[in-house]
Amino acid sequence: MRRVLLMVSAFNGLSQRAALALQAAGHSVRTAVVADGADMAHAVAPRDFDVIICPFLKAKIPAEIYRRWPTVIVHPGPVGDRGPSSLDWAITDDEPVWGVTALAAVEDMDAGPIWASRTFPMPQRLRKSAVYNGPVADAAVDCVLEVAAKAASQVFAPLPPELAPRPVAHARLRPTMGQQDRGFSWDADAHAIVRRIRAADGFPGVLADLAGRRLYLYDAHPDSAVAAAPGTIVARHHHAVRIACGTGSIWIGYLRAKAGDGPACKGPAVEVLAATGIDVSAIPAVPDGAYREISYERSGHVATVTFDFYNGAMSTAQCRRLADMLRHAAQQDTRVLVLRGSVAGPYFSNGIHLGAIELADNPAAEAWANIKAINEVCRELLLCDTQLTVAAFTGNAGAGGVMLPLGADVVAARSGVVLNPHYATMGLYGSELHTFTLPRRVGAATARRLTADCLPIGAAEARDIGLVDRLGPRENFDAWLDDLTAEYSDDRRWTALLDAKRARLAAAFAEKPLDAYELAELGEMATDIFDDRRDFAAKRRDFMDKHGSKKVLTAQS
Repeated sequence: MRRVLLMVSAFNGLSQRAALALQAAGHSVRTAVVADGADMAHAVAPRDFDVIICPFLKAKIPAEIYRRWPTVIVHPGPVGDRGPSSLDWAITDDEPVWGVTALAAVEDMDAGPIWASRTFPMPQRLRKSAVYNGPVADAAVDCVLEVAAKAASQVFAPLPPELAPRPVAHARLRPTMGQQDRGFSWDADAHAIVRRIRAADGFPGVLADLAGRRLYLYDAHPDSAVAAAPGTIVARHHHAVRIACGTGSIWIGYLRAKAGDGPACKGPAVEVLAATGIDVSAIPAVPDGAYREISYERSGHVATVTFDFYNGAMSTAQCRRLADMLRHAAQQDTRVLVLRGSVAGPYFSNGIHLGAIELADNPAAEAWANIKAINEVCRELLLCDTQLTVAAFTGNAGAGGVMLPLGADVVAARSGVVLNPHYATMGLYGSELHTFTLPRRVGAATARRLTADCLPIGAAEARDIGLVDRLGPRENFDAWLDDLTAEYSDDRRWTALLDAKRARLAAAFAEKPLDAYELAELGEMATDIFDDRRDFAAKRRDFMDKHGSKKVLTAQS
């Protein structure tokens, strides 16, 4: 067992997953969020660690730290790759194979001796954030665990980089990718444009001219050709817009205005365009297109509703559409209804849509509408008494996104998923019927701890405490979920479980109606939203601006 200090620039999904994996392996972990050398000096002052591991660190480590303690940087590139824009270049260049390297901190960036490395096939058609939180995170966690194990060895010595095999032979030092490297012409092929946008998603985006504005583009999807000049917005579908290209067209789901040209936060494309003064009602609305967020599929007795919302944020309109789809699915003659996210997306759900709220003319009114709409989704799942319901955490989830599926009869999770089952850090009491569903799964005491401690939990711990019923594999999760749902569609088992569900809900609501739980939650939320008692407005803006406060977090070992 090693005492590990994780030094990170943000306690993001990878940092959380690394901390949880180390704890599960028996190591003692303390996590420090740092911005500069002074923060790092403060973080190491207790000297209560054996090794420093940095799974996500942007700042340079002072020499007095890495010369005194073993200090390992996790770099999102294969052996030989160096520079701060590793994934951006890899996606832009359409690399077939990529990797992660754990190397000792030295004066020159990413040039130290190698502690561990992994390679993986580079997935196609994924944006950078999905690659980072998917195969990169998988490889990084493996490297972190290997580093911690090697730190206990008396004989291990990291390998000088010039002696290490190079699975990607052309890996090299690359400069920071600037907007001049990301830029494109609308006359280009749609797939080439999409690849450039995906390489910059979710930060910093690609700056382009659109509708007479300078806007950063995100969430790009290719489509077929349209009869319009390249760069013309030809249609809108819900919040996304379709733009003509030299060959084909693309859908853009999210935009951010350049500083001084509009609202600073990233948000749904139609809302951002409207906020910059564009009359979006003049853009033709179309009922369908290549930009699809919700789908329904049926296979035998099993119906599956899949949703894939950008960054896991669920706007009022998205929640209403998802609730409508669940109502449609519940009316069919299937036996099992599955609600799931996409394994390609890094998130299952993060609850209400802070960006759409921030961009609204009346943010408080929009937040209120949003929480009531997401509660509709929770109700449809919880109160479905004609089918057994299965919900699957396919990716990370936070706040209301953790609570949303807890009303399902069976909750499954993909191995490696990180859940943040709390609201307080955003200044909210929370709703999503969690005061009914959460204690019934984990008990009242654990429910209070989860919502008060504001710490992440891994999928395995979620299963152990009853938050999740079944834990599926990281790989081949879809096939595993198909087998699981087939079990519940068996005649005899389905009938018995459905009868038990109806009796259980009837007894619970005879004691206290579901409306009573929801009204109490909404009463608390009204005070948070309209009276701003916990600084929801400031915390929301701070989150959207990515100006998180510096803090030192101590995880339980």
